[in-house]
Amino acid sequence: MNKVVALVGMCGSGKSVVNEFFRDKGYFSIYFGGITIQELEKRGMDVTPENEKSVREELRRTHGMAAFAILSLPKIEEILKTQNVICDGLYSWSEYKVMKEKFGDNLTIVAVYAAPRLRYERLSVRDVRPIVPEESKKRDYAEIENIEKGGPIAMADYTLINDGDMDKLMDQVRMAYLKITE
Repeated sequence: MNKVVALVGMCGSGKSVVNEFFRDKGYFSIYFGGITIQELEKRGMDVTPENEKSVREELRRTHGMAAFAILSLPKIEEILKTQNVICDGLYSWSEYKVMKEKFGDNLTIVAVYAAPRLRYERLSVRDVRPIVPEESKKRDYAEIENIEKGGPIAMADYTLINDGDMDKLMDQVRMAYLKITE
């Protein structure tokens, strides 16, 4: 049976690096945040932190707190017929519960953690959608308080500490991958 791995963690923690590793191992990547980007493009809106937040919150008001899992389920189920899936950016407790109910023990949650100071520094210099530290902090608070983001991180099957040393992170990623594929 093909596997579902879902990545959780705060913005800038390193989920994309872990996602890339799993993609390189043949996992099909589904980026939950891509739903927001697609909706912005469909509406002809610029991809900005403010617009992303607005659309994310609207999608959750429309579909509930499990919106991104619910909207991604058909694609996940289709891909699982032929290959493993890595879901990048499962955020809310409700999304976690939907995924856990649907996939049970076939779902593995991998948290990627980095201290806020380090994440804010990374986010301010990244090539795609850079965010100044003040905005990163506001986003953290909003995601923790409004999007139930802490629950899935707390329930992770594996927690990878990304404290700045890429070799150390990749060693952890490889170890988690080996355990998941046992």
